Amino acid sequence: MVTSKRMSRSATRLFLLHLGLLLACLAGPGRAEETGSARRDVLVYKDGDRVSGRLVAEQDGVLVFKSDRFGELRVPASQAVVIKAETSPPAAPPPAAAAPAKPKAAERAEEERVSRWEWFSPAVLTAKLRDTFGPWNGRLALSTEVVSDATDRSTFSVEAHLKRKWKVDEVQVGGRFDYSETNDVATTDMIKADALWRHDFSKKGFFQYRPTLEWNRANYRSGVPGDYVLLQQEIGAGLSVLTTPSRKLRLGLSENLFALWNTSPPASNDWRTSESVFLEAELKLPWRMTLTDRTVYYYSLSTQNAGWENRIELNKKFTETLSTAIRHEIREGSPEGTTQDYTRLKLLFGLDF
Repeated sequence: MVTSKRMSRSATRLFLLHLGLLLACLAGPGRAEETGSARRDVLVYKDGDRVSGRLVAEQDGVLVFKSDRFGELRVPASQAVVIKAETSPPAAPPPAAAAPAKPKAAERAEEERVSRWEWFSPAVLTAKLRDTFGPWNGRLALSTEVVSDATDRSTFSVEAHLKRKWKVDEVQVGGRFDYSETNDVATTDMIKADALWRHDFSKKGFFQYRPTLEWNRANYRSGVPGDYVLLQQEIGAGLSVLTTPSRKLRLGLSENLFALWNTSPPASNDWRTSESVFLEAELKLPWRMTLTDRTVYYYSLSTQNAGWENRIELNKKFTETLSTAIRHEIREGSPEGTTQDYTRLKLLFGLDF
């Protein structure tokens, strides 16, 4: 009887031992595979674009994200969020597995072709531009038109704009190129560059410096060629009447220095000054639209010449990276007296970053 009980206990222990080994074999590979798989953070833009990688740091409202494909990206925290990977305790590395078979030449070529096409994606271009310019925001915009009626006309325009803000300072840098032809004769061939530095002394007062360089190689006044290079420097101060997040209105006075080089024979050089009053407005509208306006009225106390210019633009953002804008510009009676007056209405398509 005793021997029978001992044999029964031994058989039970042996059965439980085999059952434990079997469960360990079944559970072991799954656990190793689960803990061994690399888990990555995911950077999600507001328009739904996703990039896998690892969040390095978040400083001064900028996400520093090390992506697997595009390298280090710097994205404003207001434009994207990071979904953190779930953390798990470290585990022993899984046993070495057999090397995967090399893809066939056709499959490898297909993968490379898809990767090349990805560079034309607005999200990829924006990520690379943000990585290049860091905390600077900006836009690259294009506009073109070809018309054939009584005359053959074609226009082309490209421009770029960079902007960065600090607590009390704002810096903007921009450049553009406009070209138009009518019956194979250039009617507009102008390169323009401008910059802005604005410093806020308080919630109301500010100071700003705005240099502008304009090179017109197709200027005509009364049918006579008058190509020129114009350098304008505007130094002004004013008051911020409205400073809400959705509405901004600034009024100010400024002194302007005009330096004009006439490059058409006979060449000449002229320096003039003029006083001005300016108004700047920024308005955020529904449906991701913004309206900006800048109006300047010039009056020279020395020559008593007067003139004015205005630029108003309505911008619509489709996504965080794609936008379009309608811009109207007018200049009449420039104080330096020889540059060309104009009125332009333009439709632009832009890539924002």
